[in-house]
Amino acid sequence: MDNFGDNFDDNDVDPAAEFLAREQTQLAGLEDDLNTPNVPIGVTQTLSNVKKLVSPKKIYTSSPIIAPKIEREEPEKIKKWREEQKTRLEEKDADEEKKKEELRLVAKKELEEWYKIHKEQIAKTKDVNRNAEKQFVAESDEIEPGTEWDRISKLCDFNPKSSRASKDVTRMRSIILQLKQTPLKKSVSPAK
Repeated sequence: MDNFGDNFDDNDVDPAAEFLAREQTQLAGLEDDLNTPNVPIGVTQTLSNVKKLVSPKKIYTSSPIIAPKIEREEPEKIKKWREEQKTRLEEKDADEEKKKEELRLVAKKELEEWYKIHKEQIAKTKDVNRNAEKQFVAESDEIEPGTEWDRISKLCDFNPKSSRASKDVTRMRSIILQLKQTPLKKSVSPAK
């Protein structure tokens, strides 16, 4: 295996340490340009001491050094906009609540009015039905000969506009009205 030049037992060269040293020298000038706080000296000294004390076989991974996050202050315009936006939203929410309450009151009044009208209509319908029933019962007792067609015509609706039937019943109406005006007379046949 020595023919390929892979000598893993060589302890004097650490590829990770070389990489870190090279990156540190390349990035050293960038810290000054960015105005970021430098990594504390103790941390870099500790890393260099670790490199000397630990052999490369025992170091498998190295954790990157993370600079602390710098919180930037928001510009004054953005702060002002956020405050204005917050007040606008609060005003809109208040207006919406007022409108909802107004709609609830209007709906409540309309519903009460509808119930009132509905009650009145039901009461009127009941009265009309009771009176019609009383009249029908009273008239059914008064059966006189020759008034049959008159009673039938009272039960029929002769208004062509209120007709609910889909068939044409005008001929039937005219016959019933004619019979009402001139009732049929029974012909008396002479006795033999």
